[in-house]
Amino acid sequence: MPMPPSQARAVIIGGGVIGCSVAYHLVQEGWDEVVLLERKRLTSGTTWHAAGLIAQLRASKNMTRLARYSQELYARLEAETGIATGFRHTGSITVALTEARQEEIRRQAAMARAFGVEVEEISPAEVAEKYPHLNTEGVQSGVWLPKDGQGDPANIALALARGARDGGALICEGVKVTGVAREGRRVTGVDWQAEDGSTGHVDCGLVVNCAGMWAREVGKMAGVNVPLQACEHFYMLTENIPDLGALPVLRVPDECAYYKEDAGKILLGAFEPVAKPWALGGIPEDFEFDQLPDDVDHFEPILMDAVNRVPVLAETGIHTFFNGPESFTPDDAYHLGLVPEIDNVWVAAGFNSIGIQSAGGAGKALAEWMTTGRKPFDLGDVDIARMMPFQNNGRYLAERATETLGLLYADHYPYRQKATARGVRRSPLHAHLADRSAVFGEFAGWERANWFAKPGQAAEYAYSWKRQTFFDNVGDELRAVREGVGLYDMSSFGKLRVEGADASAVMNHVCGAQMDVAVGKIVYTQFLNEAGGIEADVTVTRLSETCYLVVTPAATVRADAMWIRAHMGEARCVVTDVTSGEAVLAVMGPRSRELLSRVSPDDFSTAGFPFGTAREVEIGMGLARAHRVSYVGELGWEIYVSADMAAHVFEVLEQAGADLGLTLCGLHMMDCARLEKGFRHFGHDITCEDHVLEAGLGFAVSKTKTGFIGERAVAERRGALRKRLVQFRLTDPEPLLYHHEPLLRDGEIVGYLTSGAYGHHLGAAVGMAYVPCEGESAEQVLASRYEIDVTGTRVPAVASIKPFFDPKGDRMRD
Repeated sequence: MPMPPSQARAVIIGGGVIGCSVAYHLVQEGWDEVVLLERKRLTSGTTWHAAGLIAQLRASKNMTRLARYSQELYARLEAETGIATGFRHTGSITVALTEARQEEIRRQAAMARAFGVEVEEISPAEVAEKYPHLNTEGVQSGVWLPKDGQGDPANIALALARGARDGGALICEGVKVTGVAREGRRVTGVDWQAEDGSTGHVDCGLVVNCAGMWAREVGKMAGVNVPLQACEHFYMLTENIPDLGALPVLRVPDECAYYKEDAGKILLGAFEPVAKPWALGGIPEDFEFDQLPDDVDHFEPILMDAVNRVPVLAETGIHTFFNGPESFTPDDAYHLGLVPEIDNVWVAAGFNSIGIQSAGGAGKALAEWMTTGRKPFDLGDVDIARMMPFQNNGRYLAERATETLGLLYADHYPYRQKATARGVRRSPLHAHLADRSAVFGEFAGWERANWFAKPGQAAEYAYSWKRQTFFDNVGDELRAVREGVGLYDMSSFGKLRVEGADASAVMNHVCGAQMDVAVGKIVYTQFLNEAGGIEADVTVTRLSETCYLVVTPAATVRADAMWIRAHMGEARCVVTDVTSGEAVLAVMGPRSRELLSRVSPDDFSTAGFPFGTAREVEIGMGLARAHRVSYVGELGWEIYVSADMAAHVFEVLEQAGADLGLTLCGLHMMDCARLEKGFRHFGHDITCEDHVLEAGLGFAVSKTKTGFIGERAVAERRGALRKRLVQFRLTDPEPLLYHHEPLLRDGEIVGYLTSGAYGHHLGAAVGMAYVPCEGESAEQVLASRYEIDVTGTRVPAVASIKPFFDPKGDRMRD
């Protein structure tokens, strides 16, 4: 076997299907000196025992794009490398046994149509025709994806490895990475030990952590955060079934099961609701192609349902009962990209039992990103920068992993919250809100009040695809903000201090707007990439001549800090995450000025405190900084107060607002209000792929300054839009919108909703979507007939480029 060289351009750690895919795609991109180090043998961790299901449809357009590329790649690898991948189009069926699941799969089918994936909704009789061994008792409907398939996981990985070798990559088996050398924010090389006891060191330009369930351990060697946990994953394989014939993949998520025909046998796999984390004390050193101990009692409930659902199982012996480990992440999305902690360490790991179908696309996307320095398209769903440092805590991972495996087949209700590993990050106001019947959701580890229960109402979610129990609560909270005054906690939003002698120059380079403004001025702006796409959507407050405060969504604070640092050059400037240092209370509504004037001697008039400014104020006996901005489209202020005084300020406001009808509100209300106002949400309505002008945010980009990232792309697109972000309101007040519902223009699908919610003030569901419009005026775009596909029903919708609510923005500026 070859031994590692003394130097390399890239060292890939891990020889599963992911590592082999990254190596293959790097050489496809023209890289030389690519070295892959595998501790034992290729595929010996998880890949060798994977089920090999290869589906096209994922939860977002770009994840679907990656899965479809994987299929295309595996279909041609055999001819390219001479190694059979076993890939074949079998099609797949997902069946619903409940009304809720039926709505879910119908929404998934609609989403598939929007993404261009071939899909068909089929009846129970049609399901039985395609899968004759199925007992259709209780089956309400199904979804058929004819282009889905399956393959041989180990051979797919070996074919990728062959292709990488043919392109010049060096693959070394039996070589374990034992250490990572660093200088400052860069890795300089890796130490290794071979199975024969020999040791060495490879100097390298970068490292790619593809170590699968070892990725957390490898990450720690380099001081890198890669949160994932191995769990036991069960399946059984029957004896040979005469005349079984080829069958599609069958998924019965209501019974936590999937079925795959495998060389005349049936493989039954499970995603049980309560999973079993494995190797909490560390993975055994000699682990290689190993099987974990059987746990028939754990698997038995799923097997009993399966015997009823596919009766042929009752007549067939079990050839193999298998238990093997797979790694799962805290949010069931894999880790991809450049890590926040080190400037030249990349990650592709934690594939949550979809590694085979994801490997081709993930490897290609990462290789392109590494080659160009830019994401090939929006990868926010899986970007490693979304993970918070605390999520690498072992106890947290062990508890969360009991849930995340089962969530793959759980009902994916809108607003569904994780149930495990909760309560880690809390606002200074958490106890106050909990005492007042707040119902919390979790986001980036933060406990956030999403809505408030009424007296006698259970302070908990009761999930549904229809109007959930909080529907009227959110309507009442919105009414308070639109007509009176509401109070909600925004403490979880990220806060970055950018300070130093060159802070103004750095911010002017990174931001599209003019940032050399007066102290106390608040600027709404975007971080743009060279293509004019939106990397961050933020407000920036100039606190002093040398200090700015960037306020950003909770989940992107690390990515945004990375972006600023990556574009500072040698500037005299530092970026510090100060999120936890201040609580933020939003006081919003027509009576917000009246409330604040009761608790503070400061001037809150329009003349004395204009929109878009911030200043220090007294509240009660404390000090705070009030920012006059609004994400709900109403007169209001965000009150930034140090964590130690937050409870006092809350109590003062609550007491003073009692006779004003002050209402505690949650973040579901905020989302509803911002959609009525047409305010964009980063990660949904605007991403790195969406040009700032096409997103309708040209007003936030300076027309006079120069030297900012994306300047040329903005200039080139002015007056030549290819698409427009348009707001839509259903004409029927009954249906609900969430996101990814197909948008039809004059009867043809032209896109999908980027986000949606019920507009309680407007009296119907609202959403936003990009409409292709090259060569068209705004008037021509609006002249068309629009419909939105809600579970297969086309619902007419009114389109508007201006916000439906307060289109001129007078309410928040007066």
